[in-house]
Amino acid sequence: MEGFVTRIIDDEMIGVTGEDDFEIPVPASKVTTVHGYQAPGTKSTAIEEQAIPSGEFKTKGVYMGVISDPKANSVVHFYLINDTSYQLLTTLTTEKQQVFKGEFAGSIPPKSSEKIYSAQLADLQLWPKFIFNVLFYTTQNIQPVEPLRVNEKFKAKDFAGAKKQLPLLNQSGWLIQLDEPEFTIDAQQLKESFFKSAEEKTETKRPSQEVDLHIEKLRDDYQFLNGAEILKIQLDHFNKALDAAIVHQLPDITFIHGAGNGILKHELHKLLSKNNRIQTFMDARKEKFGYGATKVILK
Repeated sequence: MEGFVTRIIDDEMIGVTGEDDFEIPVPASKVTTVHGYQAPGTKSTAIEEQAIPSGEFKTKGVYMGVISDPKANSVVHFYLINDTSYQLLTTLTTEKQQVFKGEFAGSIPPKSSEKIYSAQLADLQLWPKFIFNVLFYTTQNIQPVEPLRVNEKFKAKDFAGAKKQLPLLNQSGWLIQLDEPEFTIDAQQLKESFFKSAEEKTETKRPSQEVDLHIEKLRDDYQFLNGAEILKIQLDHFNKALDAAIVHQLPDITFIHGAGNGILKHELHKLLSKNNRIQTFMDARKEKFGYGATKVILK
């Protein structure tokens, strides 16, 4: 008879249930495993794949995409993006203070994405650790790759960069690659870099005529920064823009700092007064900026 093992009776006997739903005691030594059985009315969840030439089969491209909710910017959604040619058999488990919780388990087809988690962005410091386990599956004649296991504790710096267009989702967000390609050194490029002149290695970009120093224009993670950190970032940006204006011999440049509590404006004016490349500085056009911008005239 054929059936399913439904009960272990003792060390020598097991219960086997057939399609008639009757359980029969059977000696364990008489049981043989039958592979490939599929119960009536069920079907395989494996995805039918389109044949891809081996030279075009993409083996890298597993990402975590983080997108702000369109209706509530304080909420972010996590998507696992499969930009490979594999089917990904994926699980996500979170861990916080040795408490584990399964958050997601599923199959993600090639060139697709799946939302797997949501959280409050303001609670970033309280987020749990993310534990990803990914198996790579294909029916094609492709050498298997090692399973991917990633333990990730996200920090504010992971969201410090500018948002970018996310592959497959066609939305703006933060992108973190989970299957980072192995680091390789291009010997020729390394050799060329040694023989480049200083001018070739450093190129100063021409700044715009008006430079906005509001922190939300400079950093996406500004809500996680304290006052001292914000001021340092603003002053660093100011100094770089001012140096670039001097290098490119601009006649003048305007810095938009806002009115606020006046701390940033005071620090800018203090730095400008000590710079011998500055001819003078003044409040910019009040009809446009009020008292929230400073125009700098260069020598």
